[in-house]
This record gives sequence, structure tokens and C-alpha cells, in this order.
Amino acid sequence: MHRLAWLAVAGALITGCSPDAPCTLIGTPVGVSVNVKGPPAGRAAATSMEVCWDGACKTARAELMPSTRPGKETCSGDTCSMSAVPDGGKHAFGDVPGLPDRPVRVRLTLLDAEGEPVLERTLDVTPRLRYPNGPECGAGGPQAVLTVEGDGVVREG
Repeated sequence: MHRLAWLAVAGALITGCSPDAPCTLIGTPVGVSVNVKGPPAGRAAATSMEVCWDGACKTARAELMPSTRPGKETCSGDTCSMSAVPDGGKHAFGDVPGLPDRPVRVRLTLLDAEGEPVLERTLDVTPRLRYPNGPECGAGGPQAVLTVEGDGVVREG
């Protein structure tokens, strides 16, 4: 019996999971998320990114989709629901295979429906490891988040 308990503990240490919090096979997309607010969101239809580190660059392109916020909650008996309400912004995610969890340089271009640049900015960001099942299950991969403010300023986060 002692040997069986030891095997359970060893298995938990190897997988990084506890019996109370099972780790799933859920993954984390590796890349850069972009949130666009205000007037730039109205003009932009897609993003193009060049992400560089260690003397090499990778490109990612993604269509911008409308962003939402929680709407009014309605309840009927024991069942409640909440609608999603457009907030005027847009968001996208660009896959960047091999993205490290250390500083990178990103050249972000917002493109209009014809593919013409609406805004172009370059900034240094640090992708952070994400833990889709919690830290006890290990990292799923790094992601960076860029926010384009209504005045065109781009910031990390």
C-alpha cells in the first residue's frame, strides 16, 4: 500500500498536478493578442505583425473581430443568462510559433478593408507564460497583449 501511495505522489510531481486539481490537455495559443479601441477600431479590419527576437522575425496576420462586454443579466427561475453587447472595439490574435517569454520587438500595422495601413507602431514587449490549468499544471506557452488606444497610442497589456 505504501508503494502505491508513493507512485501517486511521484505521478503528481511528474505531471505537476494534484489529485484535487486534474490537469487537462488544454493548450495555450502562442502569439500576440491585439485589442483596438475608439476611432482606430472603426477604420481597421485586420492586423499585420512582425515579431522579432534573436536576429530573426516572424510575421502574423489576423482579421479583427468586434469586441463585446457583458450586457444585462436576465433570470427565469434558477436559470440566468447574460447577453454580449458590442463595445465599439475590435480584437485579434496572431499566431507566432516559437515566441519566447522574454523581450521581443513587435511592429504592429492596422490595415483597412483594402489592406492599406491605418496605423503602424513599433514597440518592445515581453510575452508572458500562460497557465490554462493553473500554475500547478505547468505553462501552456507565452502570449503578449497589445492595446491600441483611441488616440493611436499602443501599449503592452
